[in-house]
Amino acid sequence: MKLLTLLEVGDLTGLFVFIIGIVLIVLFVISMFVAAIVQIIYEWDNKRKFSRGQFWRTVLISMLVGGLISGFVCGGM
Repeated sequence: MKLLTLLEVGDLTGLFVFIIGIVLIVLFVISMFVAAIVQIIYEWDNKRKFSRGQFWRTVLISMLVGGLISGFVCGGM
């Protein structure tokens, strides 16, 4: 009886892990830009301060939305 490998792809496991890693890195970079733009808009009038927690929450939410969009596009409709 064979052991199940990651994603059950046999010898292509490394390739799929590499692709998923690249998608996560790209999503993280795009989310950082989105969070920076949100921070600039939030602090535009200098009356409010964008905290570190709000910044990382914005990055996380942006990554989740990007992951949903990526899954929808790659997984089909």
